[in-house]
Amino acid sequence: MIRDWLLHGEWFGNSALAWVIAGVGALVGYVVAHSIALFLKARLRKLADRTQRPSLFAAAAVAGATRGWLLLLIAIVVALDFLHFGHAGDAGGTRWSLPDWLHLLTYALVGIQVALWIIALLVTLLRKSADRNDEHPVNPVMLGILTWAVQFMVWVTLVLALLAGGGVNITAFVASLGVGGVAVALALQNVLTDLFSSIAIGLDKPFEVGEFIAFGNDLGTVTKVGIKSTRIQSLSGEELAVSNSVLLKNLIHNYSRRQERRIVFNFRLPFDTPRDKIPAAIDRVRALIETEKLTRFDRGYLSGFGEYGLDFEFVYYVLDPSYNVFVEIQQRINLKMLDAWDELGIEFAVPARTVHAAPANDGPGVRVSHAE
Repeated sequence: MIRDWLLHGEWFGNSALAWVIAGVGALVGYVVAHSIALFLKARLRKLADRTQRPSLFAAAAVAGATRGWLLLLIAIVVALDFLHFGHAGDAGGTRWSLPDWLHLLTYALVGIQVALWIIALLVTLLRKSADRNDEHPVNPVMLGILTWAVQFMVWVTLVLALLAGGGVNITAFVASLGVGGVAVALALQNVLTDLFSSIAIGLDKPFEVGEFIAFGNDLGTVTKVGIKSTRIQSLSGEELAVSNSVLLKNLIHNYSRRQERRIVFNFRLPFDTPRDKIPAAIDRVRALIETEKLTRFDRGYLSGFGEYGLDFEFVYYVLDPSYNVFVEIQQRINLKMLDAWDELGIEFAVPARTVHAAPANDGPGVRVSHAE
């Protein structure tokens, strides 16, 4: 019975045997093609890991971009193309048969797979060039823009090729797209502004991912620079998503590129401090600063006469820009200053209020003078 069905059965103008042969052919073709793709992917990946050659990494990425579902669809469509079908109808005054549609579908599926291979090849080469360990690596912002541009151009080219294969006049189509592009650009001007701001960040590099910046009233570590916005991890823990155009309008402080930290600190001594101990106090504080390994002394002097004491100003540089290093150094200096003051027998000035009693013959009352 099965033999009779294979020989005499008929579906859509084709014998059952032809359908079975087409199905088996599609299955075998898919299995063979998919197995070859998986074998090449594994083999090329091992060779790339062993030799570290960029060309092998690119070849492995191309093999890995092979999609099994695309291979299956291509195998099915090619198998159907070997069958015989009648006309599918009239489309736009041109009579298209089912084989014509199958040819166009095969062209589209193969084009999608080829586009995936091209994108994988170009993106892998771009990323490998960005991963080079030199003094001027490729900026990740520009890498993201270039990757997006490559993908966009490949898919646009594929769509235009499919339209041309389908009989569409792509010259008029591209012209209409140009007119529509102007309207879209006007509607998306804010998005385009952020896009060009992203390009400006990538070219000018005011900051990069991982750097600590401050702008306006906010500050934090840059975690991602995207096409439209920049993500910043603030000190309080939340993530800030700031528009690129808005970010560039602010004054940006990039603390990560600071090579050293300039420190200015002040203190006061009382007016009644013995005259000979003032230079000794200055020399002692200078010695405390110069004793630290990560500091460079700049200046220290009696800067003026305050409301309730003698004002001193000291300036030095911490050679490590880390804030934690600075506070530890300043704490050691402060503690040693307390010990030095005990040795010199002096004290820090504090706001004071002096009360003077009026002479007895001037009548009752007191005279108060403020020194704060």
